[in-house]
Amino acid sequence: MRVKFLGVGEAFDERLPNTSIWVRDEEEGGGRRSVLLDCGFTAPPRFWASCADPDELQAIWISHFHGDHFFGIPALLTRFWESGRRKPLVVAGQEGVGTVVSQAIRLAYSSVMDKFGFELQFLDIEPGNTVEAAGFTWSAAESGHPQRNLALRLARGGKSLFYGGDGPPTDQTLKIAHGCDLVIHEAFSVEQKYPSHGSMRGAIDFASNAGAKALAFVHIQRDERRERRDEINWLIEKIKDMRVFMPEPDEEFEL
Repeated sequence: MRVKFLGVGEAFDERLPNTSIWVRDEEEGGGRRSVLLDCGFTAPPRFWASCADPDELQAIWISHFHGDHFFGIPALLTRFWESGRRKPLVVAGQEGVGTVVSQAIRLAYSSVMDKFGFELQFLDIEPGNTVEAAGFTWSAAESGHPQRNLALRLARGGKSLFYGGDGPPTDQTLKIAHGCDLVIHEAFSVEQKYPSHGSMRGAIDFASNAGAKALAFVHIQRDERRERRDEINWLIEKIKDMRVFMPEPDEEFEL
């Protein structure tokens, strides 16, 4: 399973694109399974630059309904239509994802959904349910974000990753993260400053308690990332029992 960090930034960073993760896994015979985790304002151009095939992506996960996590969907899907996509596309998230995403598409381009030459398959995934879709196993848990956010465990072929979306960890998110090869966690600040967001120190404790092999910090507050870089690097270097890193846009990681 290969992970590409199309974007790693928070909502309003002028230098870094919104956090969006492209997950791919090769199949026997040369096929590929492909999932996009969150699709904010800046995600579509990053995806188009990485993938020219409109049919390659099988599914999109939306962690929650803040614009930097799903407002890129209208542009992404409209270009798929322009480029002649034919394969069905799963759009997964919490209950109501179909209604919210459809509203966003129709607001952006009022009649384009009626012209799509491919089927949109909306899939509600709620905590407590394990779902098989697009060749992956999906399970979700609610984080501590005030806008309801579902963290995701995505597994395939004996490999698994955890993607937290936004919000501090909870007992429920720790449960689904247990034993993951990679934890991708929002780390808005070095220490816990904001009740609605996670921290680097909190993410380290979370990933260590989950027994993860690696931890990636994403969605870092723009000033913290720039002004406290030396402190962040020192914190990362202290961790010896797992790989901890702060990916840059387009960086890849193989599970």
